Amino acid sequence: MDGLSRRRMLMAGGALGALGALGAASPAQARPAWTWAPSGSVAGKGAGLDPEWVWDEEADPVLAAVIERGEVAKVNKLLRQWTRNDQSLPAGLPSDLRDFMETARKMPTWADKSKLDAAARFTTKKGIYTGALYGLGSGMMSTAIPREARAVYYSKGGADMKDRIAKTAQLGYDVGDLDAYRPQGGMVVTAVKTRLVHAAVRHLLPQSPGWARSGDGQTIPISQADMMVTWHSLPTFVMRKLIDWRVPITSAESEGFLHVWQVTAHMMGILDEYIPATWDDANAQAKQALDPVLASTSEGEELTDVLLDIVAELDAGLTRPLINAFARYTLGDRTGDLVGLDKEPFWQPLISAAWPLLVAFREGLIPLPLVPAGAWVVEEAIRKFVLLFLSEGKGIHLEIPDANRPA
Repeated sequence: MDGLSRRRMLMAGGALGALGALGAASPAQARPAWTWAPSGSVAGKGAGLDPEWVWDEEADPVLAAVIERGEVAKVNKLLRQWTRNDQSLPAGLPSDLRDFMETARKMPTWADKSKLDAAARFTTKKGIYTGALYGLGSGMMSTAIPREARAVYYSKGGADMKDRIAKTAQLGYDVGDLDAYRPQGGMVVTAVKTRLVHAAVRHLLPQSPGWARSGDGQTIPISQADMMVTWHSLPTFVMRKLIDWRVPITSAESEGFLHVWQVTAHMMGILDEYIPATWDDANAQAKQALDPVLASTSEGEELTDVLLDIVAELDAGLTRPLINAFARYTLGDRTGDLVGLDKEPFWQPLISAAWPLLVAFREGLIPLPLVPAGAWVVEEAIRKFVLLFLSEGKGIHLEIPDANRPA
């Protein structure tokens, strides 16, 4: 949790989507009318309101009050002590914030321990795939989501993107941890702290002239619709790719993976009526919420370079072209173009031919002689990338902002 290093956070780069990517938005994208029915949600019912106009009515006024009372520094110092799901909240928190957090930390009544355990087993077995997809799929995709780009660029953390990457990636690591929602785990802590940050950003960003000028007319950032866009860039995208790659997954593993992300959505303040109940429901919603909004920004391209530069620290940049090509293979050429990934004429054909064979070999579907020798270069590079998160370093702390990005 808070003791994870920046490299460990990069492994879960898909969680950049927890707050988003970098930058000002491209010209406004037409957002399709909301037609997804709440009957397809974990709640099974709902008001059917367009999530574009729904935020977090429980968290938002509390965090606005904390900021206006000048208590952010005090609260951040206290919350550094809260690192495990089973810990009591630190003494000294403002009473309104404490009351909110005590409610927010409660698991939903529909959380299923057996499914959460299945999700942990799934991560253990398929971690190389999910790790690569979070980091080189979801993480890169987040740079092509303009609203996420604007939210981070103009918020306080936008001035130090490497630090922001480390912090926002924490959710992606913790959600895959074997103890995620167990008492000794930290996913409840990470989700609630992220929810606090979202609420603070909603209060602060409308005060930023740069944010107001750069966007598509949105007056309050990080709506329920925006959070669902981010959500789909993680589990929905990952499951789509696992199916494309023909990775064998049992029904229990598939349901468990979906369930851990359903619980995470709830814990981050997404209303149950917007959380898909099944993968079919998730794919139907993603076609409306995620796929049409992807677009290019100059700032998103800059963040792509930041991400790739961090990867390059592993071996002085020798594998950057390979990682570039693997990210483009994972995202597809359209999204690869949107985020400014270089085309790699040597590596792209090799990866397209070799990766399916590597997956089949790892899953015991084909014998070793059918895997070309060059494929092991790809395997080793991806393995090293996935293992980046295992290195320990300086502590990472999710903290409530008290201002926007300096002018």
